[in-house]
Amino acid sequence: MKPGNWSQVTEFIILGFPLLQGVQAFLFLLLFLIYLTTILGNLLIFLVVFLDSRLHTPMYLFVSILSLLELGYTAATIPKMLSNLLSEKKTISFSGCLLQIYFFHSLGATECYLLTAMAYDRYLAICQPLHYPTRMTPALCVKIAVGCWLGGLAGPVAEISLVSHLPFCGPNHIQHIFCDFPPVLSLACTDTSINVLVDFVVNSCKILATFLLILSSYVQIICTVLSIPSVAGKRKAFSTCASHLTVVLIFYGSILFMYVRLKKSYSLDYDRALAVVYSVLTPFLNPFIYSLRNKEIKEAVRRQLKKMGILK
Repeated sequence: MKPGNWSQVTEFIILGFPLLQGVQAFLFLLLFLIYLTTILGNLLIFLVVFLDSRLHTPMYLFVSILSLLELGYTAATIPKMLSNLLSEKKTISFSGCLLQIYFFHSLGATECYLLTAMAYDRYLAICQPLHYPTRMTPALCVKIAVGCWLGGLAGPVAEISLVSHLPFCGPNHIQHIFCDFPPVLSLACTDTSINVLVDFVVNSCKILATFLLILSSYVQIICTVLSIPSVAGKRKAFSTCASHLTVVLIFYGSILFMYVRLKKSYSLDYDRALAVVYSVLTPFLNPFIYSLRNKEIKEAVRRQLKKMGILK
């Protein structure tokens, strides 16, 4: 389409779940409770690790950063999703849509890098326990955490820049529950093959590379754990990384199917369901996974509650 024949779209309409229009109030209540629990759960873990000196170790430093990250990750999409469930005008400005995509993907990339760092931490602790204190120092932990954040924040810049220069002349209905690259690219009034290719390459490098690094860490961890003679020793070694492995499987299990593909046409309902898993359920489940399966965090929570006079 020639430039003179189109007018630039200034806002998008996010359709969400069109087949569930009759239960918007119920969905709002459910999502609100999930979001509230996500905030309180992740904030609790962050504060407990920060306040309890016994948890000032590399593993729990990364867990606390992950909890803080989840607060920003969910804030990028869920508040707008809640607003859309109550509003008849489910609009978002063009710049607001790009900002939502940027923060969602940059924080998602940060989570990929952080989960990889956590896998490396567990590899050192289990496979090289004698060298662990000298290698995984507090200074190195801080450098790794900063690197994860900087790498994540820089990740989607090229993709956002390409999308911002695309012409959008209508329709402006986003077939998704929030702004994301695939549904937005489908609305462009020009060929988006370059955008799709760049998106695929960036996501493949980011998601596949970190997943393979995590996988290689766990292959070596499993080999080391199996070589431990006692059952109690095996159980103790594996229990230190069971929570992390659970989070990795849930998170990567959904984003791999969502973003590492070249197709532009796909099942919309399938994508909406996957989006709920990695944008809503994973951050919601993380506090339960790390608290219910972790004796040290549960004991730290009890200690803090006793200090506050809530428990005796």
